[in-house]
Amino acid sequence: MVRGSKPGNTGKSAPQMPEQPDPRDQELERRRRELDASLASRRTEEQASEQAAKSSSVSGFGNALKLSSEFIAGVVVGAGLGWLIDSWAGTSPWGLIVFLLLGFGAGVLNVMRSAGLVANAGIRQPDETGKPE
Repeated sequence: MVRGSKPGNTGKSAPQMPEQPDPRDQELERRRRELDASLASRRTEEQASEQAAKSSSVSGFGNALKLSSEFIAGVVVGAGLGWLIDSWAGTSPWGLIVFLLLGFGAGVLNVMRSAGLVANAGIRQPDETGKPE
C-alpha cells in the first residue's frame, strides 16, 4: 500500500455522472417556497394588525379625553351660569341648582353627539334627489 492512499483507492477517479435532481427534492423545494410566501404574507398582516391596535388604543384614549372634557365643560358652564344668575337676581341656590342640572343634560347630549349616538339637531341630510328630507 502506498503511503497516504486510502484502501480501495486505486488512483483512478470514477467518472463523474451528472446528478439527476430527485423528484422528492423538487417537491420539497416547491413546498418550502410556498410556505415562505405564506409566512411572509401572514407576518405583514400581523404587523399591520399590531400597528392598528397601537393606533386604536391611542385614538381611544384621545376620544375618551375628548368626551370627558365635553361633559365636564357642560356641567361647569351650567354651574357658572347658575351662580351668576343667583348673584345677580338674589335667588340663591335655585339658579345654581337649575342651571347645574341643565349643564349636566347639555354635557350628556354633547357626549352622545360626539359618540355618534344622537344626530345633530337642525341639520337635515339631503336625500338622493338633493332636497332636504
